[in-house]
Amino acid sequence: MKYFIPLLWVIALVSCNQTRTTEHKENRVEKPDFSNKLTPDEITGGKLTAEIMWKFGRISDPQVSPDGKTIMFSITHYDAGTNKSTTHIYAIPVAGGEVRQLTQSTGHQMHARWIPGTRRIGYLSDEGGEMQLWECNADGSMPHQVTSVKGGISAFAYAPTGDKIWYTHDVQIDKTTQDLYPDLPKARVHIINDLMYRHWDHWEDGAYSHIFVADYGNGQIRNEKDIMEKEAYDAPLSPWFDDAEITWSPDGKSVAYTCKKLKGRDYALSTNSDIYVYTLATGETTDITGDNPGYDKYPVYSPDGRKIAYRSMATPGYESDKDRLMIYDIASAGAVDMTKDFDQNAGSMVWTPDGRKIYFISGIHATYQYFVLDVSSGKIDQVTKGTHDFTTIALSGNQLIGEMMSMSMAPEIFTTNTNTGEYRQLTFVNKNIYDNIRMGTVKKRWVGTTDHLKELVWVIYPPDFDSTKAYPALLYCQGGPQSAVSQFWSYRWNFQIMAAHDYIIVAPNRRGLPTFGQAWNAEISGDYGGQNMKDYLSAIDTLKKEPYIDENRLGAVGASYGGFSIFWLAGHHHKRFKAFIAHCGIFDFESMYTSTEETFFVNHDLGGPYWDKNNKVAQRSYATSPHRAVQNWDTPILIITGERDFRIPYTQALEAFGAARLRNIPARLLVFPDETHFVTKPQNAILWQREFFGWLDKWLKE
Repeated sequence: MKYFIPLLWVIALVSCNQTRTTEHKENRVEKPDFSNKLTPDEITGGKLTAEIMWKFGRISDPQVSPDGKTIMFSITHYDAGTNKSTTHIYAIPVAGGEVRQLTQSTGHQMHARWIPGTRRIGYLSDEGGEMQLWECNADGSMPHQVTSVKGGISAFAYAPTGDKIWYTHDVQIDKTTQDLYPDLPKARVHIINDLMYRHWDHWEDGAYSHIFVADYGNGQIRNEKDIMEKEAYDAPLSPWFDDAEITWSPDGKSVAYTCKKLKGRDYALSTNSDIYVYTLATGETTDITGDNPGYDKYPVYSPDGRKIAYRSMATPGYESDKDRLMIYDIASAGAVDMTKDFDQNAGSMVWTPDGRKIYFISGIHATYQYFVLDVSSGKIDQVTKGTHDFTTIALSGNQLIGEMMSMSMAPEIFTTNTNTGEYRQLTFVNKNIYDNIRMGTVKKRWVGTTDHLKELVWVIYPPDFDSTKAYPALLYCQGGPQSAVSQFWSYRWNFQIMAAHDYIIVAPNRRGLPTFGQAWNAEISGDYGGQNMKDYLSAIDTLKKEPYIDENRLGAVGASYGGFSIFWLAGHHHKRFKAFIAHCGIFDFESMYTSTEETFFVNHDLGGPYWDKNNKVAQRSYATSPHRAVQNWDTPILIITGERDFRIPYTQALEAFGAARLRNIPARLLVFPDETHFVTKPQNAILWQREFFGWLDKWLKE
């Protein structure tokens, strides 16, 4: 199954040229109620809690109108009582002003896009039970349903010319169990002949996300065509199905898209995705990045249609390789690496209207900033500075528009002056929450490592920090493994919630984390139990010397690679810590190797299979597997997992818990049957937080 957040689809192909107008009344709301009011007790408490966290409005997908005057965006709200969410579309002037709510229907309205040459918008809505394309006026009036595709669609985009549209939709290609055994309609079995039989959070069911193009006019689509025909591949790529991997050419005559045209074992072993260009007039598809064996993604046409910018990784099998900004010249069929001398990643690119510059996002020293490339000279300049992360980017005149977040603020929409780098906040969706709670201070420290380098460590203090007191402290171990401890706002691993429970958080950017150059990022591969673990210990050993940290009340927590880090530290910490929490961590490298789905990851990061006795890198990796040091475990540990986690299968958590209890170590196991690598359902997430702090308080405060 493929999914478009927040729903799961099992999709079959039918005609979609029906149009239906609903009986909606006008649904404009000048001053929308963001439904995140705090209770009197929450206001009195004045600190961030798990319950308050689920009252935050979650902004996404800002889109600038063709005239550059208006921004559309979505906000999702959750109701913890019902375990459900709603998403609506809003608009705000680029110059600032009041927010208007454009949609009022129940369920989810999202993915709003401006219809070229009109003052109307298209968007996705699940009002009828399946996600379909709807349209309305720019003020939200006169909504009507455009598509009626059985099973729904997951994304769409209008051609710049306004006469075409593409949309994505799952097509059943491989035979199902019932196709093979029609006389056994109630039989349920996964029949598996090759690898990649499951991915991230779903079992492969023989349906594939395909791109359809169609003629468009007067709110109707017709003459739909599957441009991938009977290909058994996904576009966009599984498991995220990011529609930014598909784009129209400016003349509306071609569609460029990302696809990984491999199957089974080959798919599991490779990161080789390519960018394909489909020409509508001829029906021909051209692979423009076939000479690169690594990831190629996110094509973006230049305004004149002569070039395509895209992101590319050169190293096969290395999913965290440098993200290069490449420019492909259509006439010469050649590509140039514009970031050859730029020791940072590049992402989220947007061309200026004259095609002379490309603005993009890049990480530097655990923050994510706007940068600009001069296409002719190759010169790259940093546009913004500050302690924050920009996560999206669009361009309107001399203003960059996108979401910004920090460890103290959930994402909001900001505008940034391209000439000065000064930014201004436009939306204040969660202002009433911030006005009633106290946030902890976030400070940056540079800590010396055992090999005489420096690592950046974020230290987050309790909201009512008193330097004369000694607080328990938590070492935060980051996942990824190559994912920066930047100024991110998390709805689960949230540093402000931890600080609100009177813990000091020590969050190091250890070896293997990006935004500090490619060498620092790459050093973790093949060395999971090595220098990066020393970096963790350098951070906590330095900070615990501060008089306001009680070195006898230290805990360590982490998820994914951070969960592995906890399992590893449990056998090597030499009694530094009094409590551990590991979420979805790797416990046994050997069982992980053959049970995870993307084999290229363990091949690159562990060095290869455990049975290759001549592979020194692999054998060194397997020798440092956490399960090999269980005999040293001596500290209480909480272990958490989701049954639908196929990246680090939940059996890893079961093995670790079994080992802890057989060693008679105090341990607790949480298994969420309907969660994946993440915990995303409101009541599950609130329970997660209660168990998290219940465990820490028991061992670090009682």
